[in-house]
Formats: sequence, structure tokens, C-alpha cells
Amino acid sequence: MKVAVGCDPNALGLKREVVAELEALGHEVRDFGAEDPIYANVVIEVGEAVVRGEYHRGVVLCGTGIGASMAANKVPGVYCALVTDAYQAERAALSNNANVIALGSQVTGNMSARLLVRTWMAHSYDPAGRSEPKVRRIAEYARQHGG
Repeated sequence: MKVAVGCDPNALGLKREVVAELEALGHEVRDFGAEDPIYANVVIEVGEAVVRGEYHRGVVLCGTGIGASMAANKVPGVYCALVTDAYQAERAALSNNANVIALGSQVTGNMSARLLVRTWMAHSYDPAGRSEPKVRRIAEYARQHGG
């Protein structure tokens, strides 16, 4: 898969771990950078690239992951989940069809981040599954309200 990754300067070290893990798994990674202290700028770039179909998924990072996830979810077509444990990473893919995940560099260790990314990338959404009506409703609301 092709994966877009970006963060603010606070998360540079963790982003390097994420990129290394994705590449070790055989994914093609584009690093959107870490220079802009306004995390929303790089997060929006990552989200837009995923929505345009240039990348299958995206990973965004900031200090806690909260701001990055909020910014990512403002991009129409992005479904970003802030993940902090392996079960959330799994469910983000399987139950919620998250095309972007957010991680927090000040709350997630290097090995945990690698596990979260590895778990998320190992799972795919099943549109025939029982979560489809829930996911469809979110997308429907977003379309109806310009989001």
C-alpha cells in the first residue's frame, strides 16, 4: 500500500519510527514533513492526498494525537481515528474504515507506535460487515452537511 505520513516538529522522532515500520512491512511511504509547527497544515496535506486517492492510507502525528485527529477529520472524506492501543488500531480498520490514524508522540512509545501501525495496516474494512450501516450513516451525514 501507499501511505502518506506527516507530523509537527514535536513528533519527528516517532514519525521516523512509523516510517521505518511501514517500510519494513513493504509499504511505499511518502513523508509530508515535520517542519511546520502548525500541525494542521501538514495533516490537511496528508488527508487531502489520501482523499484524492494518491495514497491508500495516512498516518498523522502531533504531541497527543488529539489535534492531528481533529484537523484530519475536517478534510471531507477523511475518517481519522486516534489510536492508543492495538484493539483500537484493529477496530479503526475493521469497524470504522479509518483511512487515517493519528498518534501522539508524547503519549505513545516507539514500540507501541510500531505495533499500532502494524496492527492497523494488517486489517481492512469489510463493506459487507455489520458495521456498514454505521459507517454509511457517518458518510451520509458528512455529505448532507458539507463535511
